[in-house]
This record gives sequence, C-alpha cells and structure tokens, in this order.
Amino acid sequence: MKTSNKTAVSRENAPSGSPSNQGDGASGRGTENQKTSGQKHTRSYHSQGQKNENRDTLRQVLRYIRPYWPFVALSILCAAVTVALTLYVPILTGDAIDYIIAEGLVAFTPVLAIVKRIVIVVLCTAFTQWLMNVSNNRIAYHVIHDIRREAFHKIEILPLKYIDGHSYGDIVSRVIADVDQFSDGLLMGFTQLFTGVITIFGTLLFMISISGKITLVVVLVTPVSLFVAAFIAKKTYSMFQLQSTTRGEQTALIDEMLGNQKVVQAFGQEDEVLERFDEINDRLEKCSLKAIFFSSTTNPATRFVNSLVYTGVGLTGALSAISGGISVGQLSCFLSYANQYTKPFNEISGVVTELQNALACAARIFELIAEEPQLPEAADAVVLEAADGTVSLQNVAFSYTPEQKLIRDFNLSVRPGQRVAIVGPTGCGKTTVINLLMRFYDVSDGSIRVSGTDIRQTTRASLRTSFGMVLQETWLKAGTIRENLTMGKPDASEEEIIAAAKSAHAHSFIKRLPQGYDTVIGEDGGSLSQGQKQLLCIARVMLCLPPMLILDEATSSIDTRTEIKIQNAFAKMMEGRTSFIVAHRLSTIQTADIILVMKDGNIIEQGNHETLLAQGGFYANLYNSQFAR
Repeated sequence: MKTSNKTAVSRENAPSGSPSNQGDGASGRGTENQKTSGQKHTRSYHSQGQKNENRDTLRQVLRYIRPYWPFVALSILCAAVTVALTLYVPILTGDAIDYIIAEGLVAFTPVLAIVKRIVIVVLCTAFTQWLMNVSNNRIAYHVIHDIRREAFHKIEILPLKYIDGHSYGDIVSRVIADVDQFSDGLLMGFTQLFTGVITIFGTLLFMISISGKITLVVVLVTPVSLFVAAFIAKKTYSMFQLQSTTRGEQTALIDEMLGNQKVVQAFGQEDEVLERFDEINDRLEKCSLKAIFFSSTTNPATRFVNSLVYTGVGLTGALSAISGGISVGQLSCFLSYANQYTKPFNEISGVVTELQNALACAARIFELIAEEPQLPEAADAVVLEAADGTVSLQNVAFSYTPEQKLIRDFNLSVRPGQRVAIVGPTGCGKTTVINLLMRFYDVSDGSIRVSGTDIRQTTRASLRTSFGMVLQETWLKAGTIRENLTMGKPDASEEEIIAAAKSAHAHSFIKRLPQGYDTVIGEDGGSLSQGQKQLLCIARVMLCLPPMLILDEATSSIDTRTEIKIQNAFAKMMEGRTSFIVAHRLSTIQTADIILVMKDGNIIEQGNHETLLAQGGFYANLYNSQFAR
C-alpha cells in the first residue's frame, strides 16, 4: 500500500522513520526538585518562545499587508468616519428627548428636523461601512492570494528530501485549510479592530465632554475586561496550534486512504483505517473543544464586566440627573455612549481570540515558506544544448541519511548511443542512480558529468530537458489526452502527436475514447487502466525524442504482446541515443550494450548479457532464477 509520503520519483533505501528519543531513565527523590525546577524553566522558555513566534508571525503578516497600504489607509479613514457618525446619533437623540418638555408638551418642529438629520447620518454611516468592508476584503484576499502563491512556488523549488519527509495531506492542509483560517482571522481583525479602537477613544471624548465624573467610573472598571481577554487569549494559542496540526494529520490520512482505497479494501484494512481515523478524529475533537471552549469564555466574561460598567453609569448618571448635574437627554446620551464604549471590548476580545487561531495557522504556512529551497543554480550555470549523450560518473557517493550509506565510490563511463541496463535486488540503488542523473538529489561526493560538464554547473531545466523519462509509476494531469502527450513539446503538430501515439501503440485505444485525443481525463488518468496510462507516458516521451532516455520499469503494467511491440519501438527510438534502463525482467535488457549489476550501492558485475552469463556470477543466478526450467 502506498503511503502519503510518496514522491513523484520513487526511491530506494530512503529512511522511513527517525530514531526514537529515549530517556536517561533517571529517577529518585533526589531529582524531584530538579525536575520541578526544570519544568518551570521549560514552561517559562516555552512562553517566551511563543511570544517570539507570535512577534515574528505578526512581522511577516505586516510584510504581506504593506503593498496594500492604500486600502489600509482607506479602511482606517472609513472606520473613523463611521465611528464619528455613529457617535453623533446619540447626541441628536439626546437633543430630541430634551425637546419633550413636559407631559403633552412636545416641540415637534425641531424634533422632526433632528429625525431627518438622523436619517441622513445613518445613510452616510451605512455607505462608509460598506466602503470599509470592501477595503478590508481586498486586503484580506490579496494577502492570502500572495501567501498561497508564494507557498505553492516554494513547494515547486523545495528539495525532494522535504517532500519525502512530509505527508502530502499535511502540506495541502497548510496551503488550503490553514490559509483559510488565517484569512478569516485577518478579515475579522480589519473589520472590527479599527472601528473598535476608534470607537473607544471617540466615546471617551464625548463622555468627558458631558460629565468627567461619570466617565471616570467607566474608565476605572473597563480595564478588567482587557485583563480577562488577554489571559484567555494567552491560554488558547497553544490549543489552536495543536488543533491546526491535528487537522493537518487528519487531512494526510484522508489523502492517503483516497489514493489507495483499492489496496485498503483488497487487504481488508477498512476497520484498521477507521480506527486510525477515529483516533485522530477524537484527538481533533478534544483539542478543538478545548480551544473553542476557552476562547468562547472571552465574550461572556467581558460582557459581564461591561454590564457592571453600564450599571455603574446608570446609577451615577441617575443620581447626577436627580441633583440637576445633567439633563435626562444627556443621561440617555451618556448611557448610549457607555454601551458603545463597552461593545468594542467584546468585539476586540473576540478578534484577539480569533487572531490566536489565525496566528497559529499563519505560523504553519510561514514555516513552509521559510523552508530552505533546493540548492540554487550556480551563477555561471550553463544551458545544456544538444547534449551528445556522453555520461560519466566519477567516485560518486550518496546516502539519503548520513547514518545509512547507500552508494559508495560509484564509477561509470557511458559513450553516446550506448544502452546501459541497471539490474539488481530491491534496494540496491538502481532508482537512486536515476534520481542523481536527473539531479532530483545532488551527490554527496564525486561528480556526474553530461557531455563533459558537471551537472551541478548546468541549469536544471536544460539537464532534465535532455532526458526523456518513463517511470513505473505513471502520472497524468487532469486535462485532455492531447495536453498530456504534448507536455514536453507544446508546439507539436497533429501529425507528430499521432505518430508518437502509434509508435507507443496507444493510438488505437485513444481513438476508441469518446472525443479521441480531446477526451478529458481526471486526475492521474481517471478511469484509464494502468497499462493505458503507461502507454500515454511512453508516447509523451516518444513525441519529445530527447538525446538521452531513462526507462524505469517502463513496461511493467503492459501485457506481454504489447510489451514486445513497445520494446521494438523503444529499440528504434534508442538508436543513437544514450539510454538508461532499470529493469527487473531481464528479458527486456538482453540487447543492452552494458549491464550494470548492483548490490548494496556498488557495481559488482559489468558487461553484456553473454559475458555476464558466462561468468556464472550474481547476474547469471538472477537470470537462471527467472528462466530456468
């Protein structure tokens, strides 16, 4: 069964895990105080590290926001206008109340004039709010567009070592789910943070202008809600971080199972997979409930404090109105301001909580973006044009991990047009040699030269264009048959496409498809059989006809009769072209000019088919095990 740590180019002897961390087994009463002290120090260090991480994440967020500062300025301006107009309405309402002079005695003319003014102010407020929301949406979606684009670009230039070491689902979760969560928090922040802060300062100024004493009551009680919100937000960050990580783990499992559902069902692994999913799902449920529960306590806690503020304002304001300090209209205005003053604290506390989730998600996507890319091409890298097919490997050494040696002191010299077959037991390094030739990995020591030039001194694009590669694991993109065939040669003519398909014996089944070459297939070939997909991959290479070929079990999924025809087509295609053939079926490589027999990363035998059989060594044993009666 494939795992989610699959790669576009299969590899052998790659590490499947990391060494387990083992404790020193220290115990005893004498170490308890040291343990306690160490735990306190660890918590303090973790808290400091979290602060630094938040600070770095915020700095990166601001870097993405900076190009859109005109929208930020417009949003702040609209927020200021909205708040000013909103705070002007209570003044008008208070004036209207004061025109109610006594029972049955109301000055309707000025009251109607005030009502008209209120209507105009409300309409203007609605327009500025709409304009502010438009600006905020543009900021948020431009920012996540840039982040996603940079993240996807980074994935394309990451070394295969990173892709091999991380599940596809986790990477997808970072680019899709985490960025969505981040955008929600960013949008809420812009929508409510600006207006909230401006509302707080604006209402304070208006309340001071009415009564300084009552304003003092408001100012003294309000900071309690800030302390409550800050305390809860600090506790919820780690919970949201765990939630985001667990969500990525769940996405990875789902991605893995969807890609291998046939194997799961064939081996009756449904119950085991369901248990794994339930275990991850239960952990996600628990950490999500904790994060949401603690974050949801922010709003009720701040509302409770704000209700105390409103109660204090009502009591002191009523006493002041009874003593003649303020009018009833001013008291009504003050109560409205007190309510508007405390409301942003509820909103800001919600924003802070949401931002904790957003920052946790942003940290994961920024971690991906900050990963070291593959080694950059040399400043004087040359473009490999019209490679003559000369390939030389000199003292090559390579291992996927330093602890596990694979290829050591590998030497090979290939002349133009030679066909080189590589055989050996599973895990001996056959596919690894192909990965090194294509520079999917760089050698640890030694050098590989193509046409006399070290491949580390050539551009990757020109090197890989010089090779045509057909792998055992097929890959087709979602699109038409034609688009898949012309991937390496977009300007190919119709005649060239059909000729390549006929050479690969794919033309007949393509013509039987509903729209022929314009038939749209789904991801990874859709409903096509494995053999049909492999024929399309072979046709794709035959259309390009590069100077060098790599065939890694290229006919493994094709029936015997078609394989014979394909081998004849390959033989014609390989004429004058340097070819590297990785094969387990030795019948396919008997005509090779050189057969390299590998074991444990070394070449143990070398020669043509007849010579190696005559030696009676490892190759002869392999051959006889397949063909002996």
